[in-house]
Amino acid sequence: MASSHDHAAAGRGGACFAVLPDCEDALAAARRLPRRPGTRTLDHPSGRPWITGHWSDEECTTAATRRAALAVLGCCPVTADVLRRHADRLTDLARLDDLARTLPGSFHLVASLDGRTRIHGPASGLRLVFHASVEGVRVAASAADLLARAAGHGPDPRELALRLLWPLPHPLYETSVWQGVSAVPPGEALHLSADGRTAHTSRWWTPPEPVRPLSAGAPAVRQALTDAVDARTRQGGVVSCDLSGGLDSTSVCFLADRSPAHVIANTWPGRDPADDDLAWAKRAAGHLPGVEHVVWDAHASPLVYTDLLDIDDPMDEPTIGVMDRARVLHHLPALKERGSRLHLTGIGGDHVAWCSEAYYHRLLRRRPLLALGRLRGFKALFTWPLSGMTRALADSRPYGRWLADAADRLYGPPPAPVAGALGWSSPPRLYDWVTPDATALVRGAMTRAAATARPLHPDRGLHADLEAIRTCTRIIRLWDGMAARAGLPMASPFFDDRVIEASLAVRPEDRVTPWAYKPLLTTAMRGIVPDECLARTSKAQASMDAADGLRQHRGDLLALWEDSHLARLGLVDPEPLRALARRPTAPGLQDAILYTTIACEVWLRAQARDTDRDTPPAPGPAQQPTA
Repeated sequence: MASSHDHAAAGRGGACFAVLPDCEDALAAARRLPRRPGTRTLDHPSGRPWITGHWSDEECTTAATRRAALAVLGCCPVTADVLRRHADRLTDLARLDDLARTLPGSFHLVASLDGRTRIHGPASGLRLVFHASVEGVRVAASAADLLARAAGHGPDPRELALRLLWPLPHPLYETSVWQGVSAVPPGEALHLSADGRTAHTSRWWTPPEPVRPLSAGAPAVRQALTDAVDARTRQGGVVSCDLSGGLDSTSVCFLADRSPAHVIANTWPGRDPADDDLAWAKRAAGHLPGVEHVVWDAHASPLVYTDLLDIDDPMDEPTIGVMDRARVLHHLPALKERGSRLHLTGIGGDHVAWCSEAYYHRLLRRRPLLALGRLRGFKALFTWPLSGMTRALADSRPYGRWLADAADRLYGPPPAPVAGALGWSSPPRLYDWVTPDATALVRGAMTRAAATARPLHPDRGLHADLEAIRTCTRIIRLWDGMAARAGLPMASPFFDDRVIEASLAVRPEDRVTPWAYKPLLTTAMRGIVPDECLARTSKAQASMDAADGLRQHRGDLLALWEDSHLARLGLVDPEPLRALARRPTAPGLQDAILYTTIACEVWLRAQARDTDRDTPPAPGPAQQPTA
């Protein structure tokens, strides 16, 4: 029978599920979880409920023995027979690390062994894991809001205050915005005890050291990306692909064309006359005679900021992806009508085929002659000022010190781009509409985190690469859910763990150089993508689309700040926001300074719609923002 929390699961796209410990008390927790028609349940070897939620047959592969059970939920070509062999040999949950580090695709791996339970998502962060106490037992889930609804918890204004930062630095984004719900960092696995009372995490993934030369690394990237695309296309049928004309989507499109699937290439030109995407896309399509090429009308596509007031997708955290939601989903219904069962994107290529220039901070100390020559090239390419470069390269603060210093400098003009490019990250900023109380919350949280914070890797370049991947996948995971809900799931093969590993293993001086554009990808794809398509060195920016969106949707932006939910929580002063909405050409708006604030406001409005249908417990005193 459906529970009173049905709306939390209703209409959610893609696989969404909870994982229960193997104990009698978990039955009470299971009754609190959202249920709706189509809810599926897998059992522990004991016969007690183990995994419950919603997924398609194609999204789940399972195997069980008398003592063990394994489930892969998501995209992975592993067969039930292979899983069964692993389950037969499983004597220790730690041995699953090896399995997880070899399977292609993007998925959650869930295991049950002798009453103990383990779950983790991919190292990319494209699928996350959360846990909370529900009816006295520890329950895990793929979405934080499912646990929050089951446990009766509301949003945490302290966490929302942090989401007003731009950018939000590690490790502050690796948390849940719900009271009582904890998040598992990517690369770690959650273990639930047999009695359901305790949980702990273990690290199963670490990034490779970037030491492989281009000549050895490019074939590995080629194979990993081929496997990632094959995992989505090997079943045949019809798939659609973005074909912007850029190197990333073009590579995916050519790989998909080698599969049994019929491919529909999808090109969405920009409004800017200087945008050369369409010309490059047509050049690529000319080499793909078996591919159906669809070109959309640039002026019929939604602008940035479209439909912000009407977003009702289930989202377990705020995301700046709401700004482009209408653009991302706009073409999917028409592609589905043409028969597409899955839409492939080139998102992630910028994050793995290229890399952060911050690697040159360490290279300057290890290979000074090489680094100096490259840095001169970057200076000319990006018009970096020499004084800013010198300061960034001389800065040797450890990550915790950098984060503590950033907490003291939350306001002021945006830092020069070179500071972020050659440093740990771009220093985060708050804006004038954030209240003093919210500022104090943010500063306090950053200072506390700085006391124990460790970078994602000691090399600030690899730290920056990993942070960029995790920041992007947190947006893409919610877009993927929105797309599945709209009827056509999306996939981004560049963000598969095996592709990321193969790319990160290549020496940074071979991945990022002022003298070549994405040399790793062009080398990896040579022989698959024609040379003339690999010769592109430009990238469209869609700045005109963003500027037009600000002007066209100024009324919606103004409406956001009327009776603002953020203002009710004491986190923002709505008057400066209303003033900005009246002046869509104000300096700074093109720099996305509103994005995080809009994301939080839109998210709170979506939660309020849920509250109207099913009122959760009101926030207690601990949930009110205080300095």
